[in-house]
Amino acid sequence: MIVFLVNGKEQRVDVSPDTPLLWVLRDKLGLTGTKYGCGEGLCGACTVHIDGRPERSCITPVGDVQGKKVVTIEGIPENHPVKKSWLAQDVSQCGYCQPGQIMSAVALLASKPSPTDADIDSAMSGNLCRCGTYGRIRRAIHAAGGRRARKGGSRS
Repeated sequence: MIVFLVNGKEQRVDVSPDTPLLWVLRDKLGLTGTKYGCGEGLCGACTVHIDGRPERSCITPVGDVQGKKVVTIEGIPENHPVKKSWLAQDVSQCGYCQPGQIMSAVALLASKPSPTDADIDSAMSGNLCRCGTYGRIRRAIHAAGGRRARKGGSRS
């Protein structure tokens, strides 16, 4: 039995410890906001927070989160500045990568409340968006952090 906290609630799952956390979240706990992308930890669609750090749930064995705190996109309040900014900046197109993008942005702003463009590019570099909304993502992160985006950024 593996015991850990998910979005503040204790969860007990009886699965093999090498089962990817992503599948436990989606299939056992019904938290389908976290998406499967590449399955190799390269695209960031499956990003969750583990003890406050953004991690790829598709390559994290659930046994590694025993006794830890996991936060999924469902654990980020709807009135969180990042979620509100995402809507205000009309970031999403297809939306598939957005939960992972938001999880990385929330972690960035928790550690650096007023990031520079370079900070954002570095923190978000592991999250891929096939729609190319990187300019909007950057503006949303600046707005959520209370800083206006610099002029000259991409319109995508």
